[in-house]
Amino acid sequence: MIMSEPIFSLFADEDGNILDAPLYGMGRIGDENVKLKEADIIPIPESADLFLMPGCRAVGLDENGTKMPIDGFAVSAILPAGYTRTYLPAYEREADAKRLPLYGYTAVVLYKDALYCTAIYTDENEKWDPVHYNTRDLKKFVKRVKKDLPGNRIVEQVGRCSLNWHCLTAQNLFYRRWECGIPTSPVCNANCFGCISLQPAECCPSPQERIDFRPTPEEIAAVGIYHLSVAPDAIISFGQGCEGEPSLAADNIAAGIRLIRKETKRGQINMNSNAGFTEGIRKIVDAGLDSMRVSIISALPKSYDAYYRASYRLDNVKNSIRYALDHGVYVSLNLLYFPGFNDREEELTAWQSFFRELPVQMIQVRNLNIDPDAFLAIMPKKKGTVVGTKHFLEILHEEFPQLVIGSFSHYIEG
Repeated sequence: MIMSEPIFSLFADEDGNILDAPLYGMGRIGDENVKLKEADIIPIPESADLFLMPGCRAVGLDENGTKMPIDGFAVSAILPAGYTRTYLPAYEREADAKRLPLYGYTAVVLYKDALYCTAIYTDENEKWDPVHYNTRDLKKFVKRVKKDLPGNRIVEQVGRCSLNWHCLTAQNLFYRRWECGIPTSPVCNANCFGCISLQPAECCPSPQERIDFRPTPEEIAAVGIYHLSVAPDAIISFGQGCEGEPSLAADNIAAGIRLIRKETKRGQINMNSNAGFTEGIRKIVDAGLDSMRVSIISALPKSYDAYYRASYRLDNVKNSIRYALDHGVYVSLNLLYFPGFNDREEELTAWQSFFRELPVQMIQVRNLNIDPDAFLAIMPKKKGTVVGTKHFLEILHEEFPQLVIGSFSHYIEG
């Protein structure tokens, strides 16, 4: 009988040193710590980061299978784009622990004297590999575009996003390539629990700075024409991390799209949206939108409302998606993914009904950046079992083979 290699727990000491413990490695599904198997782990990606989780004590299993606390903090991998986590780090939260920052916490262990994590590879990420970003010449490129488009407030905003917040989509404008963001809306019609551009003071720092102005159609068009005219695989995207909901700026976006298409037919015009304001979606679609990515966490109204806390309802989102599909727009879902929530039986059943009704072309699976306990505290309790991330995606792919499962907006040829 061939014995498998043990999987060891990791922890961090007070100084941030990461050490291994003589205990078997665990991960977390929802709020349950479970034993990890070899099939659950992959070598940690080179561009992943390791974080300690303050206020969260690491745990592992002893030789008798008893869960044991470790005198150290839990350690998390923060995955690069293109990887979907399948387990959270296993931990026990201290009573006085503060809320964790907005990251996608992923279990990481020691296996065969190397670091492994709990993830699956869901999309080719060459264009989003960190090696292509934050280069020495970025500041020079920002100055170049500011000179080419003087006084454009969008350029000023995404310049700050590029240099201060290291936003990759913003940086692509200055690198003159691929997908670049055009923020347009300082307001939103949702109050997402994990919003990355606006958080109440009692929560946690936002990783981006929301815009405080409303770009004109002319400003939008100037940036759009500039990028689409020169960039390879050019995409301009409304709806960025540094703004609210773009469909609330529908009049300016629609006018900007028409100005852009008078000058160039190149490239792809995309919008990232919650799709809750159907009237605005219709205006933007009618102006010439090519693709739309809809942020969504659940196909169950109660779960949807618990997270988005919005002025609209899930039925409004469905109406917007239906209109876009009927008018030839390529629609993908930005599925905010949390192991132990999205892969619940009741959530899976709801998604199957959703895709039978609305045949969208793609799911982009995104790790939800959130404090795990804070998230579960606001969401409905599970009713059935958890099928697991791999099985969840396999079932959807089997029933809906035309559904592309990935992590990014893809450039649409033609």
